[in-house]
Amino acid sequence: MSDENLQPVFNIQRMYLKDLSLEQPNAPAILLEQGQPQVDINLTLAAEPINEGFFEVSVTATVTTKVGDKTLFLIEAKQAGIFEIRNLPDDQLQGVLGVVCPQMLYPYLRAIVSDMCTRAGFPPVLLSEVNFQAMFEAQQQAQAEQAAGVTAN
Repeated sequence: MSDENLQPVFNIQRMYLKDLSLEQPNAPAILLEQGQPQVDINLTLAAEPINEGFFEVSVTATVTTKVGDKTLFLIEAKQAGIFEIRNLPDDQLQGVLGVVCPQMLYPYLRAIVSDMCTRAGFPPVLLSEVNFQAMFEAQQQAQAEQAAGVTAN
């Protein structure tokens, strides 16, 4: 095997909108209500191997907007990508899947959520910037603490 075959590989094969939904369960009555809406945003990440050296990474945003205790609208959007990643040590691979890939997908997800709000007749919800490195490190720390807790029992 030559050295060329062991070189790290990172290629974006495809980026795509995997899932998108909008619900306005209390329309039209709630559209006439006055009051400042409360916006709750939840982000989740997923990475799955799909073939040797190929991974699907996705970032999902769930945006729930309420007036009082009634839902004004709910948007769920999942932006995904297929990435070719080869010849990386496992610790580096996890960082690429948990930080680099989501950072590439997130701008598309932000635009989709903002556009969907506008199309639904509301001011756009602008998802704030996300520090995926900090999220990844916190997740790694939580997993390490959980593993330590399991072995301590």
